[in-house]
Amino acid sequence: MWFWFAFALVALIGEVLSGTFYLLLIALGLAAGGVAAWAGAGLGVQIVAAAVVAMLGLLVLRKTHVLKKREVNAARNKDVNLDIGAHVSIASWGADDTAHVRYRGALWSARLAPGFSPVSGRHRIIEIEGSTLVVAPDDGA
Repeated sequence: MWFWFAFALVALIGEVLSGTFYLLLIALGLAAGGVAAWAGAGLGVQIVAAAVVAMLGLLVLRKTHVLKKREVNAARNKDVNLDIGAHVSIASWGADDTAHVRYRGALWSARLAPGFSPVSGRHRIIEIEGSTLVVAPDDGA
């Protein structure tokens, strides 16, 4: 019986060190196995109790979207891509709302973000798609 609680404690320590909810669910399942052993259930019932509690916890967390992966769009996120928010100067636009711009010592393609009019002057990078800078006119702020 004690080994269920010992393994649950090890899983809880691992949970604190890793920060995932999965080890917490495993610890709860192991504790349920320990409670079943304390109640005098056989080994099969203990294993089933541990598995059922862990799986139910997983289902609850998935239904409540606690385990939902938080995706980061690196093309638009300034915390991931330090070029977002930088400024470039565009002298003229092509017919398809694209231009060539020198940025960080290299020639880049620039595309105007949807909803903006092509004007020459200072622009702010709002997204990077491969080797194309998506820019918007700088509002001066």
